[in-house]
Amino acid sequence: MIEGLKVSPQSYISSFIVLLAIYIFIMVSNISLVVLISMERSLHEPMYLLFCNMSVNDVFGATAVIPRLLSEVFTPITERSIHYIDCVIQAFACHFHAGTSHAVLMIMAFDRYVAICNPLRYATIMTHRMLVKLSVGAWMVIFIFVAVLLGLTIRLTRCRRVIINPFCDNASLFKLSCQNLLVNHIYGLASAFIILGSSLCSITLTYIRVAIVCLSNKNKALNSRALQTCATHLVVYLIMLVASFTPMIMHRQPEWADNGKVASILFHVIPPALNPIIYGVQCKELRHKIVSVFHKKKVMHVKTFHK
Repeated sequence: MIEGLKVSPQSYISSFIVLLAIYIFIMVSNISLVVLISMERSLHEPMYLLFCNMSVNDVFGATAVIPRLLSEVFTPITERSIHYIDCVIQAFACHFHAGTSHAVLMIMAFDRYVAICNPLRYATIMTHRMLVKLSVGAWMVIFIFVAVLLGLTIRLTRCRRVIINPFCDNASLFKLSCQNLLVNHIYGLASAFIILGSSLCSITLTYIRVAIVCLSNKNKALNSRALQTCATHLVVYLIMLVASFTPMIMHRQPEWADNGKVASILFHVIPPALNPIIYGVQCKELRHKIVSVFHKKKVMHVKTFHK
């Protein structure tokens, strides 16, 4: 049994509508961003292709969690159930999405570093082949990390049947066992430390270097554009960090147990919903393309109306 979110009978409809609206927005905005970048050849640059990478991952992460939550809103807690294999698949998807989010942002930071600190060699370093290698490599590393993480949990025997979290993750799975969980705790903490630590350190060091280059550069227009792009990336990263650490803090306060459940889904809701907005508003080229698409549609509509 999976306990899921606790929703009062008076809030069933409003909770369902809000969650459904958020999910629809995530799907439409991220898929639209991917389609726009795919169709516009002028946007086939590493930075925009990495935006596509992030959007695909956000759609994957949101789909791993939100649809099931929607299906359980009107179901009493005592009647909510999930097969163990389905729970493992959802846990894998959630951890894979989280790890890949950090990996993609590290590649984005590297891309900005090369573009700003070594602009003359940018075209020869950040080729499409290099981008594919970095992306596939990052996804494969995270896949292996998560596969081992869940593999250590699947081997355990189970003596409990209730999952307290609103969705399945590795911790909720290994808590079903009465065996010694030392190995699971050590590997889980180590893998989280490696992924979070490497992303935090690499992004921090990268942007310290970028800041030094911008401060030593007298070209104000170039500096402004570079800092704007970097600021966009940093805002996305900070939102992701807040969404990651909030449930950790909330779950360690017993009196905030129910709020902790809501907080635990933030990582799969807030970044996927805000990322396309931040990219679309802050990136000049994307903003112009979005405006031009809507302008073309408006012109076509007017011509059709006059006919």
